[in-house]
Formats: sequence, C-alpha cells, structure tokens
Amino acid sequence: MSDGPVLSPTLKPFQVGALALGCVIGFGCFVLPGDFLATAGPLGATVGVLLGGAAMLVIARSYGVMVRAFPVAGAEFAYAYQAYGRYHACVCGWFLALGYLSIVPLNATALGVLGKFVAPQLFSQGYLYTVADFEVFSGEILLASMAIVSIGVLQIRGVRSVGNLQIGMTMLLLGGVLVVGLATPISGTASMAHLQPYFSPDRTPLAGVLAMLAIAPWLYVGFDTLPQAAEEFAFPPRQGLRLMVVSIGAGALIYAVVILATASVMPWRQLIEGEPLWATGTTVRESLGDAGLAVLSVAVMMALFTGINGFFMASSRLLFGMGRAKLLPHWFARVHPTHRTPANAILFVLGVSLVAPWFGREVILWVVDMAALGTAFGYLYTCLAAARFARGGEDDSTRGGHTGALTGAALSVGFILLLCVPGMPGFMAVPSWIALAAWIGLGLAFFASRAGEYRALPPRELDRLILRK
Repeated sequence: MSDGPVLSPTLKPFQVGALALGCVIGFGCFVLPGDFLATAGPLGATVGVLLGGAAMLVIARSYGVMVRAFPVAGAEFAYAYQAYGRYHACVCGWFLALGYLSIVPLNATALGVLGKFVAPQLFSQGYLYTVADFEVFSGEILLASMAIVSIGVLQIRGVRSVGNLQIGMTMLLLGGVLVVGLATPISGTASMAHLQPYFSPDRTPLAGVLAMLAIAPWLYVGFDTLPQAAEEFAFPPRQGLRLMVVSIGAGALIYAVVILATASVMPWRQLIEGEPLWATGTTVRESLGDAGLAVLSVAVMMALFTGINGFFMASSRLLFGMGRAKLLPHWFARVHPTHRTPANAILFVLGVSLVAPWFGREVILWVVDMAALGTAFGYLYTCLAAARFARGGEDDSTRGGHTGALTGAALSVGFILLLCVPGMPGFMAVPSWIALAAWIGLGLAFFASRAGEYRALPPRELDRLILRK
C-alpha cells in the first residue's frame, strides 16, 4: 500500500510568515480603496476591515489546531476528510480551488491597471476588444503573462527560492506602506475634514460595514495559504498559529492605513465622483508627488508579486493533495524528480492563469465574490473539523477550543449568508452567480468521471494518502 508522493520540508518560519502576509496584502489593498470608500465611507470601510480581521483571528485558531495535528498538503481538503469523510472533502476542495485559482490572475491583471496608470503610453497600446465595457489591450496581457510565467518557473525550480523571494518582496512592500502611511497624513494636502462624511450616504452605516465584512474571506485569504505549505515546514507545525495571527494582524493594520491615507488627501466624495483609474495612486501623486507615487508603485508591484507567488504555492499544493488522494487525476500528484515540487499542479495553475487575462479585468472581478464564497467554505470546514477534533480531546492543544471553533464556524456561515441571501449587503451580482453555477456544474461533471475510483479506495488507504497516517 503506497503512501503516495511527498514534498520536502525546506521552508523556514520567516519564509512561511512572508508567504502568508504577502498573500493577505494583494492588489485589493492598493487598487480597491476607492471601491471600499464608495461602499462604506472611510470609517465604515476601516471598521469593516478591522472587524473582518478580528473574525479571521477567531477562525485562525482552528487552523492552528488542525495544522498541528495534520501538517499535510491540501490543508482544508484534508481537514474536511478527517472530520466528515471523502465526499465532504470533495466539496471543500472544489470550492477552495475556485477561491485560490482565481486570485493568481486577479493579481496578475492588476499589474495592467498599475501599468496603464504609471505608463499609459506603453500599456494602453494594442487595443484588442471590449468585454463588459472593459477595453483589453495586448500590452497589459503581455505584462500579466510575463509575471505569471516567471513566477511559475520559479515555483517549479524549488520552494526554498520561492520563500526567499517572498521575504525580499514582503520587506519592500512593508517599506512602501510605511512611507505612504507616515508621509501622507503630514503632507500639506491631507486633512481630517476630507474624511467626512465618515460613512457612505448611499447606504446605512451598518449596511456599509456589513458589505465590507462580507468580503473579509477574500480580503484576508492568504493566511490560510500557510497550512497548504505545512508538509514543507522545516519547523514544528505548532508555530503555524503564531505566524497566521501575525499575518492577519499586520494585514488588518495595512488595510486601515491605506484606506485612510486614500481618503485624507482630498474630499473623498469628490475623489470617487471623479471616477479615477486608481484612487490611491491619484491621492498619493497629489500629496507626495511623483516620488511618492514611485514608492507606492513599488509597494503595489511587490503586493501583486507576493500574491501571485503565494497563491501559486497554495493552489498547486491543494491540487497536489487532491491528486494524491486520486480525487483528481494522478498527473496532479507528480513531484519533480530534482526540485521536489508538485510540477504538474504548478503547470496547471500557470495554464489557467495565462488564459484568464484575455477575458478582461471586469470579467475576472466577477470572480471576487466567488473567491470569497469558496474560501468561506474552506474556513467553515476547518472550524467544524477543529470543533470535532477538540471534542474528541485527542490533543492537549485542543483544550478549550471547542467553543472557539464553533464560533469560527458561525462566522463562516455568516460570510456565506452575506454573499448568498438576497437583500444582504454583500449579495453576489448576477454574473458571479452564473460563473458560480458553471463552476459547480464543471465540478459535478468532473466528479462523475472520477467517482468510481475515488469511491473504491479503502478508508485506510485514503487515510494514508490524505492524512499521511
């Protein structure tokens, strides 16, 4: 009876922490504050992201319990299997794959937004067509594709170099945020008066905060990439919880700093009504000039590349774990003979990501709500698995964790309801529902083709393949 292919433990704590934080702070932190302000206003958006961070800390405790008990590639897929069996693992893995796979091209296409703002004469060239009122240019597709290919090649060549690169890029990211966060408030153009009204006049303060809270699974998706790499930890898995807590806390603070800096330079309603291509870039250029914009642009580039890098790893490890369990074709479980990386799973992520930019950024943005929904399912299964594990009392680390895990599960259900119940502030748009239906239909068709082999595996063999036990 085979244990299946395994990955090499080479990642250090600092590398893993940088992977988690770099995934939390992706393009949304710098590119979407204008949308956040329109949704909830400066105070509403800030309160929303901070409450979202607090909710993630509750959920992260369950991840800490499970990653300590089951440090394997696949993470949530394995946790769902351990607690509820092979079919729940299938549902969890498929929804989570949607969330992870969408974020690589989302970050890559955001490079096009940055390129068109900083150098429109270069990246707004080669008009191809318009999709959903979004013009697609060959320059931005080339930029996104180059980023995807370069990170994909690096991922195949070894996880150690991936971790070292993530550390360097995360340091540059934090440096850029520090400069903008400290310099903008003391610039001659910033004023507290510009933050008024504190909440969006288009909806109630509570509705604005809830709308921001609804996308918290997407805003903070990234801390859960850490458990996906658990099989490659070169340190005790019990350190995972501390690294997740630090990444979430730092991420919440960075979100708040960027939102308030964007809103403080000019009256934020005036900023939004001007429909700028990039609201944060506009205000930083206004307050700190071209030098400040250059610093911000470096920070944004680092955020985008750390997101691409981290979610390449998370997506490929999830697909690798599902392939090793034979839920996906065994092709996904192939390990590179030299570099010991899940090479085929990485190639699959690369291929899907290269297709996505051709659909235009507006179409890809429809996937944001779907990504939030997919990751919320991952959170829910992890918390439910941690609750069951704690109730069994199998490990001292679970003591007192049953209530916390159930609280995390309740928060996860709340995220799902905010996205799926009509009338809720975060209710998904029609195109997102159509895309979600297509993804579910694809999953059902795919599972039907694999159901026989997956169902035939004896439980003991699945335990060895998924849980490594």
